[in-house]
Amino acid sequence: MKFPFLILMVALQTSTGWSQKVNTTPKPLRIGVVGMTHGHVHEVLRRGKKGGDIEIVGFVEPNRDLVQRLVKQYGYSPRLIYSTLEAMITATKSEAVSAFNSTYEHLETVRYCAPRGIHVMVEKPLAVSWEHAKEMIALAKKHKIHLLTNYETSWYGSNKKAYQFIYEEEKIGPIKKVVFRTGHPGPIEIGCNTEFLNWLTDPVLNGGGALTDFGCYGANIATWLMQGETPIAVTCITQQLKPEKYPKVDDDATIILKYPKAEIIIQASWNWPHNVKDMEIYGTTGYVFCKNKSDMTLMENEKEGSYDFTATPLNKGYDDPFSVLKKIIHKQYSLEKYDVTSIENNAITMQILEAAKQSSMEAKTIFWSDLYPKKTN
Repeated sequence: MKFPFLILMVALQTSTGWSQKVNTTPKPLRIGVVGMTHGHVHEVLRRGKKGGDIEIVGFVEPNRDLVQRLVKQYGYSPRLIYSTLEAMITATKSEAVSAFNSTYEHLETVRYCAPRGIHVMVEKPLAVSWEHAKEMIALAKKHKIHLLTNYETSWYGSNKKAYQFIYEEEKIGPIKKVVFRTGHPGPIEIGCNTEFLNWLTDPVLNGGGALTDFGCYGANIATWLMQGETPIAVTCITQQLKPEKYPKVDDDATIILKYPKAEIIIQASWNWPHNVKDMEIYGTTGYVFCKNKSDMTLMENEKEGSYDFTATPLNKGYDDPFSVLKKIIHKQYSLEKYDVTSIENNAITMQILEAAKQSSMEAKTIFWSDLYPKKTN
């Protein structure tokens, strides 16, 4: 009884050109870019041109000259430029926005997007202060949106391999000390553009200088390495080694985090002679050094000595912020609780930075329980 039906279907396909072939190409994630003054905006501009899993549907940037220049540089249509966030969202039906505005403007971005169910990914750090961060987190939870924070170091294969050495392969014993070195010779020295410098060196718009700009990396990775454990105390010293260039903010910061069984030191500076993002992790029996995103040194015990190791890149699809954002939104991919991009991690990261700023201003150690008497993460 089924044969006549099949014959009819074949006949229809032959006569009308109808095809049973179904388009299985996944729809790209529709992303709006909010702000273009952050120097890292080139990452999303390059990424959007690759096509495939994401589609940039619009740009919002008050500085008309800047947005036109960048859109032209990367070959985007000027029709994608909108004067306001509201205009872009209304016209494009963006599923998510990626914020490359000043850190101070992150809160305003979440205030608009969260009630409308639009997911937000900001460049590090999450906010200029714990007060801003608390409101952003509350809005994200209330309106059930994803709020992610993107760090360059989140996509380092060396960091993931170090974590595996510690917790999965148990090669160095429990963590006892970690030293982070993050920074560069200075934003002016490395040639950051004027639009970036205008807010990066402003204590209100950036929340500080090197302390927030590079201290956030160590605080973020430390929270991940410590699996969400918060420090007992935070001590921070900041300096202005180049006040003639950076008169409003610190350009050098050292943060010491005291944990019940470990110590973490974050050296964040605009005074390094080179660009640096490395870390040394010392356990009870050995150590692992992450020199950059791939080069590592491992010592399992002193008798056998150390050896160099090259970490493999992260798996395709998990190796950049936009691929992961799409998986989270379109495929309900779940981050681990204290993943480096997660809201839980970055809540603690902001608390650490807030305690560090207070320690520096008051020239004393800040005890966690005094500043945060109740569990907030």
